[in-house]
Amino acid sequence: MRIITILLSLFISSTVLYAENNKSLSLAYLVREARIKSTHPPLLLLLHGYGSNEADLFSFAPQLPDKFLVISAQAPNKLATNSYAWYPLNFEAGQPAFKVADFEKSRKQLLNFIEELKKKYTIDTTQIYLCGFSQGAVMSYAIALTQPEIVKGIAVMSGRIPEELKPMVSKSSALKNVRLFISHGKNDPVINYATALAAVDFLHTLGLIPLFKSYEAVHEINAAMFNDLLEWLNQSDKK
Repeated sequence: MRIITILLSLFISSTVLYAENNKSLSLAYLVREARIKSTHPPLLLLLHGYGSNEADLFSFAPQLPDKFLVISAQAPNKLATNSYAWYPLNFEAGQPAFKVADFEKSRKQLLNFIEELKKKYTIDTTQIYLCGFSQGAVMSYAIALTQPEIVKGIAVMSGRIPEELKPMVSKSSALKNVRLFISHGKNDPVINYATALAAVDFLHTLGLIPLFKSYEAVHEINAAMFNDLLEWLNQSDKK
């Protein structure tokens, strides 16, 4: 299910800033320090897709806005060498299924990891952004919709809102303050485009108006998607 296509040749300079895998917290992660010196930089937390790992989205780190401390987390469930998942999936019925208990466990692990990051790094806790692809996008929804007070915004790329998540949505007024960016390929064979439209409709019922972008693309992050993401992130100091 790792079908992510990243057109990095359009973006990456000759120097790619990779960090060694950090295992000092409950989840392993890679880090890029903020390039604009600040005592309390905003945080951008990257969440990879099913079967991938923390190095995948971290490939974008050199091009992400300089103001952010960028953290790319490794999901807790190991599938194979260099292959991880936020929660196990069962494909026996033809469509991916999961146990709510596994989903909830991962959601709590991610919440705990965010709290650990707050303690280790002197970040601006009012400026925490999540950016997830595929299953990482689902986890971004899971955090923002259940604990909206801890995030300023989420960028959802090729993701969905599972039915199992909807009863867990917070009633807090903080939900109305979460910034939302959604991108999805119209030809996505993994997470159907219709699920993205359904997610937007559901968010509207909550009084939320996400920035929604669609593309003639499959299950991927291409140049147009990345450029739109950068534009949205560069406006992160706005409502």
